[in-house]
Amino acid sequence: MRASEIVGADTATDLHASAGTPAIRPTPQGLKRLLAPRSVAIVGASATPGALGASTIANLERSGFSGDIYLVNPKRDEIGGRRCLKSADELPLGVDVAVLAIPRAGVLEAVHALARRKAGAVIIFSAGFAEGGEAGRNEQREIARIAADSGMVVEGPNCLGIVNYVAGVALTFVETPAVILAGRPGIGIVSQSGAMISVLSVMLTSRNLGISYSISTGNEAASGVEDYLEYLIDDPHTQVIGMLVEQFRDPRRFLALAERLRRGGKRIVLLHPGRSSAARESAATHTGALAGDFDTMRVLVERQGVVLVSTLEELGDVLELALRCPAIPAGPAAVLTESGAFKALALDLCEQIGLPLPEITDQDAPALRAAMPEFVPVSNPVDLTAQALVDPDLYRRTLAALLADERFGSVVLAIVQTDEKTSALKFPSIITAIEELKPRKPVVFAGLDEGAVVPHEYIARLRGLGVPCYVSPERALRAVASLTALSSRDMSRRELEAQSSALASLAGKLRSGVVPEYRAKELLAPFGFAFSPGILTGSLTEAHAAAVSLGFPVVLKAQSADLPHKSDAGGVILSLGDAAQLEHGWHRLHANLAKRRPGLVLEGVLVEKMSRVGTEFIVGGRNDPQWGPVVLVGFGGVQAEVLKDVRLLPADLPLNAIERELSLLKGAALLRAFRGAPPLDVPALAHLIVSVASVLKAAPAIREIDLNPVLVYSEGAGVIALDALITVA
Repeated sequence: MRASEIVGADTATDLHASAGTPAIRPTPQGLKRLLAPRSVAIVGASATPGALGASTIANLERSGFSGDIYLVNPKRDEIGGRRCLKSADELPLGVDVAVLAIPRAGVLEAVHALARRKAGAVIIFSAGFAEGGEAGRNEQREIARIAADSGMVVEGPNCLGIVNYVAGVALTFVETPAVILAGRPGIGIVSQSGAMISVLSVMLTSRNLGISYSISTGNEAASGVEDYLEYLIDDPHTQVIGMLVEQFRDPRRFLALAERLRRGGKRIVLLHPGRSSAARESAATHTGALAGDFDTMRVLVERQGVVLVSTLEELGDVLELALRCPAIPAGPAAVLTESGAFKALALDLCEQIGLPLPEITDQDAPALRAAMPEFVPVSNPVDLTAQALVDPDLYRRTLAALLADERFGSVVLAIVQTDEKTSALKFPSIITAIEELKPRKPVVFAGLDEGAVVPHEYIARLRGLGVPCYVSPERALRAVASLTALSSRDMSRRELEAQSSALASLAGKLRSGVVPEYRAKELLAPFGFAFSPGILTGSLTEAHAAAVSLGFPVVLKAQSADLPHKSDAGGVILSLGDAAQLEHGWHRLHANLAKRRPGLVLEGVLVEKMSRVGTEFIVGGRNDPQWGPVVLVGFGGVQAEVLKDVRLLPADLPLNAIERELSLLKGAALLRAFRGAPPLDVPALAHLIVSVASVLKAAPAIREIDLNPVLVYSEGAGVIALDALITVA
């Protein structure tokens, strides 16, 4: 089995490239005219309540937009006291942004007119373009061409527009409350889906979280999520960025931007549908996009510090934690609760989601022991029982001890609320404790009993102190786990420095197509790859001489670029222990090929020294055309094919990070001294993975490398790859 069969081949197609449209990015000045306009035109303005044009006007008025507003409606002389122009051709030159609140049939004509009037940007609400069939795709290509020729920024089509909460500009038809950021740190939202961006905005606003910009990109005819992400990098009002993306049109650019954001201390939280084949098909019909390979995307974006979430609820939860806690959770967590049963549930959940909860005892946590009643045992989670009802200062004492303990990077409070009376006994003490302690580590609050009546003022005061609040501890712990994983991810690049000139020269030795095993081994051997000794032969006489030179027993392997799967065609004969067996094996190999692959022309038969038994692994990698190189490693044989016991890794992981990834395999116990067997040579396997990654990075023309099986021996004895295959684009 090849690595690509486990990972999945890339299926993404860039709509822009396939359409042949010019790849011209919006300029920062053009994006500023769209996102912070001083003049706005509404083409399709209406006085009819609920109409797109009427809703857009109402949003602008509600938000207090102070710039110039021009209305275009050929059937009206005025709307709401504002004069109406008959067409976009009557607009003054240089309007910053025009909103097209008109049916698809009139969009192309209006875009042409706006280009003639030198508009800075245009927002297209209408759907039915690339997602609607060939006619729509052709019109979308024409929109992109006009944008490229004129320099006009196009948002959409099939989008919900933008809301600038910093300056109070709402260019959308969804009713938008007049909420101004007013100096608070903000969340920038960038989404291809219009409906989901609206839902997320409501969710965040309900939690009193500041939003800086809300940007719906839709079909991305001439501007995409990468353009708006780059704009937000230097935006002083945006601290965290939430993204809902069905397909990245320019993945490598996104990775570069994500790294810039990470280095600048800003975080991206990403919701990316496409794990299932059904989701990928839905993306194609929804935004005119074909989704790329999810696993490849996942490992590479996480490597650049992106937090990848699975649900809309989780997206909101992690964004709240990231915004309210500038110091992200670093290291294991402590949980403070009031239920012994929840203590056990928390241990189960945290093991499942990978959030470490270190054990603590009376001996190693003396400050916590001193803070608690004698009958309450020291543990993590800490179960306070109901004692705080009679000793309200218990919250402050225990919280102070946990915050001072350097083993913990965050503290999660999972509190029983019950009713207003009980809340009045607990919340003031918790709030006072946090006010006095001024914690530098994240403190997260979660109510154990969703639906309990809790006065809103308590939650508002906690949030005002920088404490994220959740309706359930499960959601709180998942959010903490997501950001804890981000903080502990090793971002070091020191292990993989610039490639040597010899490695860089590998690209010049490659030809398109499948590189057969013997040639692949010749190319890879100089770069740290260990193979069995072998000799390519063209006759039985040569094979016999090679076997004598190598020493029996030997293996025969048919070699042809047209035979990537030799074993399936009977092209591999094992364990030939003497000259007679060699002769029989030679004839059997050729008979198998004549029967199963008639007409196949061999480049020769590889005679190799039979290797001793080891633990089978599969190591491979591929250069994804959009995302770049990734490497796969896992146990071989049944565990790879049936159990999928594999890890997909970015190509720039250092050795220590690779060894940690190997420890996450389901069969990782076999790497250690399992049932008396000696531990395996994990460092040698990690070095082989680094070698595969180095070759993929140095030679982007290589589409795939497959080493299968790779035999790993006991500690210090190394590894050896029995087969090698290279596919070149």
